[in-house]
Amino acid sequence: MSRIAKKPLVVPEKTEITNANGTVTVKGPLGTLTRYFKPVIGIEVTPEGVVLTPHNQTLETLALWGTYAAHLRNMIAGVHKPFEKKLIVEGIGYKSDVKGKELHMSLGFSHPVKLTIPETLKVTADKNVITVSGLDIEVVGQFVAKVRSQKKPEPYKGKGIRYDGEVIRRKQGKKSV
Repeated sequence: MSRIAKKPLVVPEKTEITNANGTVTVKGPLGTLTRYFKPVIGIEVTPEGVVLTPHNQTLETLALWGTYAAHLRNMIAGVHKPFEKKLIVEGIGYKSDVKGKELHMSLGFSHPVKLTIPETLKVTADKNVITVSGLDIEVVGQFVAKVRSQKKPEPYKGKGIRYDGEVIRRKQGKKSV
């Protein structure tokens, strides 16, 4: 059973939550987020907060109970303070630039790597740090993972794109006799 979803979710002031046929809309000072939820979990907006109640006690329903609570908590947090993730580009000649709605990266390939930035995200590239911020935590995480997958850090010299705070385990390499 979910311990997260047993308590009602606190709704801060300046936040409006509506539920219409399983589609939950959260409006806040920074914007609006909308998401569809299956009807196996009842979502009720009360003055104390948002209360989630499972309609039956199956394994799937109990698993979705905590998941839906986490999704709603992230939506409420996102409309108040944008989620932000940073990537660090390491390597000689490796660089990144934001040009219009595209992220251009030189990653040691024979061609530049270009990624289209989603409309809901704000991306900046300063020297060797790429900062991605947005209201929806899933869109931010998905785009950051897509950027990182273009050149994952390698264990010998540590070259590539890594998350801020990520520790790369280094290997020793060849020993000369």
